[in-house]
Amino acid sequence: MRSNPGSWIFPRDPDFAVKTARVLDLYARTWEGQPLGDDEYVISADEKSQLQALHRRHPGLPPAPGRTRRVEFEYRRGGTLAYMAAYDVHHARVMGTIAPKTGIEPFTELVSKVMTTEPYASAKRVFWVVDNGSSHNGWRSIQRMTHAWPTATLVHLPVHASWLNQVEIYFSILQRKAISPTDFANLADLATRILAFQDRYNATASPFDWRYSRIDLNAFLRRIDQHNDQAV
Repeated sequence: MRSNPGSWIFPRDPDFAVKTARVLDLYARTWEGQPLGDDEYVISADEKSQLQALHRRHPGLPPAPGRTRRVEFEYRRGGTLAYMAAYDVHHARVMGTIAPKTGIEPFTELVSKVMTTEPYASAKRVFWVVDNGSSHNGWRSIQRMTHAWPTATLVHLPVHASWLNQVEIYFSILQRKAISPTDFANLADLATRILAFQDRYNATASPFDWRYSRIDLNAFLRRIDQHNDQAV
């Protein structure tokens, strides 16, 4: 039997190593070779877009002995919304907002919500780890952040490296625990479920056991170099 080949995205960012290393340093509570203080925070932020309020035409059936849960196939579409979330990496706290769609303005509202809430409002520095989505990409996004919030530092991940963004782990938990299988009467129902789960998560969560370090990064970079040498 022939198995299907695995697929991956080859690092395309020319500064992949540098950008990845500084994010891993932040996760390890270090910035530019210096340990972070108690009044410095690391936020992992992103948006979960195009969340659909699909309303099933008939109620589902709960699981029973010898039978898995059953979900009605047909549904009515109730529109979409976006969920912006900021995850405090070292304190396992999530703050989020709901908007009709993603964009610079909704992301700016999320930043404002976090930066005006303690302990971030009084923090010495708050580092924001983000990907290169249109809501917060490029040097202009850094300028906007610094101008609006001098104590905030926007740190971009390498291109195609959202797997390094810890908030994506929270999004995965949210999807499995609160959204799937999708069955919501309307957008308000969906928004209520998302924010209610956020509150419940914050009541019991502990930081993720993040283990990918600079050592792993260096080993990965060596494998890439070997791959390139073999390809020549």
